[in-house]
Formats: sequence, structure tokens, C-alpha cells
Amino acid sequence: MNYKDKYIRFDWAIKRLLRNKANFGVLEGLLTVLLGKNIHILDILESEGNQQNENDKFNRVDIKARNDEDEIIIVEVQITRELYFLERILYGVAKAITEHIELGHIYSEVKKIYSISILYFDIGKGSDYLYHGQNSFVGVHTGDFLQVTMKEKDALVPRLPAEIFPEYFLIRVNEFDKVAVTPLEEWIDYLKNGHIRPDTQAPGLQEARQKLIYYSMDATERAAYDRHVDAIMIQNDVLSTAKLEGLTEGRLEGRLEGREEGRLEGLEEGREEGRLEGRMEEKRQIVYNMKSLGLSLDVIVQATGLSPEEIEQL
Repeated sequence: MNYKDKYIRFDWAIKRLLRNKANFGVLEGLLTVLLGKNIHILDILESEGNQQNENDKFNRVDIKARNDEDEIIIVEVQITRELYFLERILYGVAKAITEHIELGHIYSEVKKIYSISILYFDIGKGSDYLYHGQNSFVGVHTGDFLQVTMKEKDALVPRLPAEIFPEYFLIRVNEFDKVAVTPLEEWIDYLKNGHIRPDTQAPGLQEARQKLIYYSMDATERAAYDRHVDAIMIQNDVLSTAKLEGLTEGRLEGRLEGREEGRLEGLEEGREEGRLEGRMEEKRQIVYNMKSLGLSLDVIVQATGLSPEEIEQL
């Protein structure tokens, strides 16, 4: 790869560069490809995720934007697993809805919300790299989709609940293993591997080729970016190593204790105890390594799902 073709990771760009109006075209391209309609961002809305400190990879919201249809779009990039991930994205959507309707306004002012999560970890079972969910009401006996009649501008208009209720997109970056052909696949290839084809016609990626070049940053920005990438690599290595060590130790202890008992019951109890001890050792190792990296207690709580008291005990 030519030096000038080394591109900035999207998780860094979304925090540092894509909030700049001059760079809206990059994000608009991704959203256009994903949502299947032309997206024009009017402005970036304030959210608790607009921080730019060393621990901001654990932020709840990376970008919250409003398009020209007055809809709210939440884009989050998450590098590591979070215990209550689904509950969190639900909370984020509910919070966005209530934040953007003023007290005393009628319910017709409720905004349509799109929640887009770009995930760099294994969320669970499923073979696809893109999942989409939205609300609909289906007849229990007939299987038909309910349409609700609404009055708009003195006319009765049928609306599907999906036109109003939030939509969720989960992009499982690590599950993508195809040759990029379509605009969506080109975008996922960039999100996973940092690749952008020189002849790309995918919306937003042409702008990315011009504006997200690593060597276009000054020395200070490159140094900060390199530290960010190193921190992610260390963090992922710590989590992977701790998980492997915990599983290995748990299995070994489970086998040894099971053999000593010499009975099926003892074997099962040994395995279960080994699993529990392995999980606890995994948590101990994760907490130890995060503390050694100088991460704050709040960040460790968010990353592990443990309470401050449990972390102190470890």
C-alpha cells in the first residue's frame, strides 16, 4: 500500500473529524448506503459522547445528527463488549426521543430515530455482518401488518408503525469476509480493514480518500492517533489473553477436581466450579491489566460490568 493511501480508522475519524461540516459528506455516504435513501446532514447534535479524552473509546454516543427530514440519527462505534449492550442502545434511543420533544408539544413532534451500531466484537450467534430491526405489529391470526390511520393536513393517511418507531442497525464488522463489490460491502471493508479502492464510486468513500489520509495529519495529531490505535490493540490483547487464561485454568481445575471425586456428580461439580473460578480469574486479569494501563475506575466499571466494590475486592 502506498503511504498516501493509509487511511484513518473510522472510530477515530468519527470522534475527531466527521463533526466538521466540511467532512459531513463522508458520514452522509455511509448513511445513504445503509439506510437506502439520500441523507443530507443538517447539523451534529450535542450528546454525552462528544468528548475527546483518552478514555473516549468507551463513550455511549459517538455522533448524533439531524438530517433534512428532521430525523435523528445516532451512530456509535464500539470496540469492546459491554454487558448490557442491547439495553444501552434502547436507552440511547429513548433518551434521544425525549430530548427532542419539548414539554407541552403534541406527540406528532416525536422524531424518527435511526440507531446505528458499528461493532468490533462478537455480539453472539448469527452469520451475517449486518442486522436490521424495526417495530411492526403483525396480526396474531391473520399475519397481516397493521396500518394506523392518521390525520395529516386535513387528510386521512395510513401509516405503518415502522415509519414512526425507531430502527436499529447492527454492523458486525468482524463477520465481514467477502470481496467488496457493492457500495455497502466497500464501506464494511473500510470499517474493518481500512481499505478504500482507488476507483470507488461508493457514496462518501471518495471524500474519505481525500480527507481521511493518515499522512495528512500533523505530527501531533499522528502521535495522538498512534497512541489511540496502540491502546485499542493492547486492550483487545488484554481481554483475549485474560479470556483464554481463564478458560484454560477453569477447564484444568474442573478436570482435576472431577477426576479426584471419581464420580459423575463430582465431575460435573468440578467442571462447574472450574468454570466459575475461570470466569473470576478472567475478571481479575482484566481488572489488573486495565489498572496497569492507568484507566479510571469509571472506565473499568463500564468495560467489565463489575461494580466499584467488586473491582476493589479484585
